[in-house]
Amino acid sequence: MFSESPDPRQWPHVATGVTYRRALRELAGFFGCDASEQAVYESRLASDPAEYASKLLRATGTDVLLVDDGFPPPGTGVEWRELGELADCDARPVLRLETRGAEAAEAVSRAREDGFVALKTIAAYRGGLDRVSDHVVAALEVNDAFTDPLPVQVHCGFGDWDLHLWRADPGYLKPLIARFRATPFVLLHCYPFVREAGWLAHVYGNVWFDLSLTIPHVSRPEEMVRQALELAPVSKLLYASDAARTPELYFLAAKWWREALATVLADLLPLDEAEEAGRAILRENALRLYGLGV
Repeated sequence: MFSESPDPRQWPHVATGVTYRRALRELAGFFGCDASEQAVYESRLASDPAEYASKLLRATGTDVLLVDDGFPPPGTGVEWRELGELADCDARPVLRLETRGAEAAEAVSRAREDGFVALKTIAAYRGGLDRVSDHVVAALEVNDAFTDPLPVQVHCGFGDWDLHLWRADPGYLKPLIARFRATPFVLLHCYPFVREAGWLAHVYGNVWFDLSLTIPHVSRPEEMVRQALELAPVSKLLYASDAARTPELYFLAAKWWREALATVLADLLPLDEAEEAGRAILRENALRLYGLGV
């Protein structure tokens, strides 16, 4: 769960990674057990799964969860409503365009009335951001024609093993960003293209981005936040975790994001401005962008 690799030969190597080792120490501290893989795992096995997940989720202090409805597939995992109950917070669904196929444009036409707060595309996995499918483009056309288009989340940068990384560079989205000027685009993940995403957010009024998946997986989260804010306005960076697969990642992402922001913003801004910027990135920017009331 701490790697995007499906290759069992890779998993013992993942356990030697510095981020994985740091995660074990964090989880051991949270659960009050020895900082060993065995002790942390035994603590997990000894807990009721729902209670275990709930404890980690509630420790994040989350008010609203935005959940992609395309993963895991329906019936194979915890879906967005139950996730909100476990976290004791509001939860809202995000419509994944690829799961609708040729019906994507029709689904978008009624997405807001069906309760969706955003759209999402994984075009990076379906050929690349340089060759977005006609179905997705047609859905974007429908969305852009609304008076208040829904934000469109776009997978960028690293991910599963079958991704062609160079085709996930968010720079390839420039023609779509320029064409659909009314649509807010939210670039997800972004590593190793954090600076590229920050540049797009710097020059386009309809671009936002996050560092989900990047944090908690990279060993230097502070460095990624610094890169993100080299050009991008504070108002364009959003907190997110992409913690779709295991509750530990929700907890670790929230903790490491806060710590990275505390370090970086305190270096860049006076203390009162740093606190305001941290609150914006963790909360206020998303509330405004997605039109959420808490």
